[in-house]
Amino acid sequence: MLSNTATPKYYGAFREKVLRGEIPVCKEVSMEMNRIDQLIDNPGIWYDDEAIDGFIAYCEEELTLTNGEPLYLLDTFKLWAEQVFGWYYFVERSIYVPSKDGHGGRYVNKRIKKRLVNKQYLIVARGAAKSMYASVIQNYYLNVDTTTTYQVCTAPTMKQADEVMSPIRTAIARARGPLYRFLTEGSLQNTTGNKANRVKLASTKKGIQNFLTNSMLEVRPMRIDALQGLRVKIATVDEWLSGDIRENPIECLEQGATKEQGSAENNDWLIVAISSEGTVRNGSGDTIKMELMDILKGDYYNPHVSIWWYKLDGLEEVNDPEMWVKAQPNLGKTVTYETYQLAVEKAEKVPSERNDILAKRFGIPMEGYTYFFTYEETLCQDRKRDYWRMSCSMGADMSQGDDFCSFVFMFPLGRGEFGIKTRNYITEYTLAKLPGAMRNKYDEFIREGSLIVMPGTMLDMMQVYEDLDNHIIEREYDVRSVGYDPYNAREFIERWEQENGPFGIEKVIQGAKTESVPLGELKKLAEQRALLFDEQLMSFAMGNAITLEDSNGNRKLMKKRYEAKIDPVAALLDAFVAWKLNKEAFE
Repeated sequence: MLSNTATPKYYGAFREKVLRGEIPVCKEVSMEMNRIDQLIDNPGIWYDDEAIDGFIAYCEEELTLTNGEPLYLLDTFKLWAEQVFGWYYFVERSIYVPSKDGHGGRYVNKRIKKRLVNKQYLIVARGAAKSMYASVIQNYYLNVDTTTTYQVCTAPTMKQADEVMSPIRTAIARARGPLYRFLTEGSLQNTTGNKANRVKLASTKKGIQNFLTNSMLEVRPMRIDALQGLRVKIATVDEWLSGDIRENPIECLEQGATKEQGSAENNDWLIVAISSEGTVRNGSGDTIKMELMDILKGDYYNPHVSIWWYKLDGLEEVNDPEMWVKAQPNLGKTVTYETYQLAVEKAEKVPSERNDILAKRFGIPMEGYTYFFTYEETLCQDRKRDYWRMSCSMGADMSQGDDFCSFVFMFPLGRGEFGIKTRNYITEYTLAKLPGAMRNKYDEFIREGSLIVMPGTMLDMMQVYEDLDNHIIEREYDVRSVGYDPYNAREFIERWEQENGPFGIEKVIQGAKTESVPLGELKKLAEQRALLFDEQLMSFAMGNAITLEDSNGNRKLMKKRYEAKIDPVAALLDAFVAWKLNKEAFE
């Protein structure tokens, strides 16, 4: 029954175990629990135990595993599904009701029940049977919710998408429960005879179709061109953190869903996005995770989003088996402790596998190749800061092509901390060539003031100089040292020396021999969260930086992809080297 005071049944049981210390949880899950507690305390939000119990009963009476055995929902499945099916709110709407005699009518105020959650994000370790969860959600809407019409399952590969579809095909073949026996009786080829002899649910070339409800579940590739414009009611997105960094399939599906349902009374579309932690940096996945974190922290109130984000709270927990359940809530059920122990041993013995294991098994954001900064080290400071009239070291990494022409100001703050500001330049031509998703990211940099767009197809370094000089004057920065990469810098540096004197100007030669030591020192500062930056462009560049080691163990900055700009990091390195060589100027 509906209640605006009741504690959800399955969440309540989970919460009690957490409070008793039986289940350790990470920071992100703890924040989601706080959000659910707020829903319980909200008199405008209602809980319906019959709705969630009806979902569970359907699954456990009708469905099967892929091996044909009866399906019994995991506790995690019940916990996640409860947020989808258990929470509701009411809206008042004025609806025109025609008169019974057909003459005229009147407006009547109606109270309409609406499902609260229309997006659910699950970030959980490999082996949690999350694809099965997506499958039972799709199955329920295909056969029980008679208002459902078009459903989509998408994933980076067709094999991954088939993990959602396969259990439904098995359920059709086994016809375990009475509903499935009714739906699968008859022949798919019987289209002209008695309707009672026609099959009602079948796997076809198009997908899985329910001919009674006219519902269709279709597999689509995880590409914008394949998802754009689809007016889906239910969609599941599998492994969304491992897709193309330039595309956001969830946003694309949401646009179509809201367009379809916008004028309907219920507006009850649903997107369930499930994934293990990704090994791709600076894509749409990272952007979504930042939005989710804002919701979890309470910076952005959105009760229509459910977030279950499982991970270890730090690398030190990798060697603590009691903490593994933070990342893998179904440990001991769908995956064994032995599997995890072997993964830990492999990560230690096979460095090439380490990043993938840490990301996929423990929820620690890593990359398919070695990035220099960890995900946490690339996060911006919440607090915005200015450094008016403060002394700084400036680093310069100059380009006239498609790369950033980057300048970084490094402000020694005491206590071993450094404030970081950056200013970068590109041309209008470079901006115009960008693909859509990357253009959106660059637009964000432009809005925050860290990226300046100059006219033409090639940067005029004297125009850059004028703009940067005005910027320094406006903020009254006291630039006491300048480090620069000599490539393309002669004209700029000569003018700087003429106008500001030769003191504190340092050429920073690029290469592993000269970069390795200062890179190591910057890494330590990043680990200590002593590099204080508040600009997304700096976060973007740090997230792109990888290092290459030579035979002597010396490291050099590199980028993996053309679009993965690291120029601000190179400029930061130059500023740091110049500061080290001119420390007396800052005393």
